[in-house]
Amino acid sequence: MAAKTASSAKEHKARTGEGEEVADGRPIETGVVIIGSGFSGLGMGIALKKDGRDDFVILEKAGDVGGTWRDNTYPGAACDVPTHLYSYSFEPRSNWERLWSYQPEIFNYLKEVSEKYGLGPHLRFHQVAQRGYWDDEEMRWHLWTADGQEYVAQFVVSAIGALHIPSIPEIDGIESFGGQVFHSAQWDHSVDLTGKKVAVIGTGASAIQFVPEIVDEVGQLQLYQRTPAWVLPRENVDIPPAVRRVLARVPGVRRVFRSSLYWGAEAGAYALNNRPALLKAVALLGKAHIRRQIDDKELRAKLTPDYRPGCKRLLGSNTYYRALNLAKSEVITDSIAGATAGGLVTADGRERPADVIIYGTGFHVTDSFESLSIKGKDGADLVGRFREEGPMAHRGITVADMPNAFFLLGPNTGLGHTSIVFMIESQIHYVRDAIRLVNQRGADAIMPRAEVQAAYNEDVQRRLANSVWNTGGCQSWYLDEHGNNRTLWPGYTWRYWLSTRRVRPQEFEFLARNGAGDPNARQRGVAAVGA
Repeated sequence: MAAKTASSAKEHKARTGEGEEVADGRPIETGVVIIGSGFSGLGMGIALKKDGRDDFVILEKAGDVGGTWRDNTYPGAACDVPTHLYSYSFEPRSNWERLWSYQPEIFNYLKEVSEKYGLGPHLRFHQVAQRGYWDDEEMRWHLWTADGQEYVAQFVVSAIGALHIPSIPEIDGIESFGGQVFHSAQWDHSVDLTGKKVAVIGTGASAIQFVPEIVDEVGQLQLYQRTPAWVLPRENVDIPPAVRRVLARVPGVRRVFRSSLYWGAEAGAYALNNRPALLKAVALLGKAHIRRQIDDKELRAKLTPDYRPGCKRLLGSNTYYRALNLAKSEVITDSIAGATAGGLVTADGRERPADVIIYGTGFHVTDSFESLSIKGKDGADLVGRFREEGPMAHRGITVADMPNAFFLLGPNTGLGHTSIVFMIESQIHYVRDAIRLVNQRGADAIMPRAEVQAAYNEDVQRRLANSVWNTGGCQSWYLDEHGNNRTLWPGYTWRYWLSTRRVRPQEFEFLARNGAGDPNARQRGVAAVGA
């Protein structure tokens, strides 16, 4: 077992956050280890607290809660789902200042929720979970962090999400570039962009937001675009104080408002999943938006996608195209061949001088699982399996041969049309039910049957086959290296909610310390082959 390197338990507590002090060199034993403190991790911790459990820790790689809403502080960072929907159902707010809230407001919300529900003593900051294994005899997980601290737990909940590892493109010669370089998720606020030549690489959701914010400040904007995005008109309106008061004081109004947002978003799932041809109207709206805001026909052509709307995430902005319509802005569609000390060189051999390079290139998504190397029952290698077969889980939460391991926002639970927080809460409910079931049956562990998981994923891929993400004519981060969509849920979220209302025992194996299939285990209500 790895020993801690801190010189004292007091120093360890100061480094890892509030909570129990432990002696140097000893593993920390607990009931549940939660990895990550974004919406998923905090929500899971709150659910355990509501169940009367205090035997859990939340490992957080950074120095505060918040996940992606802590890390992404770039100018203009905001939610692209109405915040009244993009928030916990058990902790609604009436005082959201805007319909689509900016990063500081959501970050503060998560910090306030964490404090309200007393999660402080369970948080362990600056703890980067790196590897772990399941002990078949102990029926326990052993996890290690980057600093060598070991955690031993019956249950592990991965709440690391997918949008936390920046994707940095490989550019020949970038190390020779003489200016500043950073990713939008690691925004360097010490860099003054005033009057500088700024090269932005990428045209995804982040760039759509920060480009309009910096364009007036910079001397020249170079936008390197591989594939244009569908950007629809959208005004981020303020919610007037009078409306906020009504939402807070009039019974039922806030619930009706949230419900209307939910069902309005759900309506979009039909076209995305079942009738992509209906998205032609969206294409007409997007093209009209370009015509209204872009004067030059050649530039319009560059910014008009040649794939079906929805194939990549639909974006909204009333300021993005205006920023690109300025004389100081240039949209470059030639691929980047390399970098020099003074700028970037494109495939046509042209070098454009730059003072600052900003990556707006998104995150590792389908391979984000590689950040945590874990081995399950009989040494099953999760990372190796996912690399070979693609990420797959039962209901996106549990994985065969990984006892007592739960993955929030796991494979095929992402969304392209509504709030991911809805999916998170559905999954948390499912995890709670699974843990209760283990305890009720006197078992030590639960894991899905391999054949059940395989059948579930075959059905998911079948339902995705005719969706816009599989037929829309684009290459998106929704697809893995095998060309399979391992990211998105195929359909309405209320159907996912129904499927996670309870754990079906017949879909799982229940294990006990005295061995799978042991007659004594069966007498205790535990069977290796399920109920």
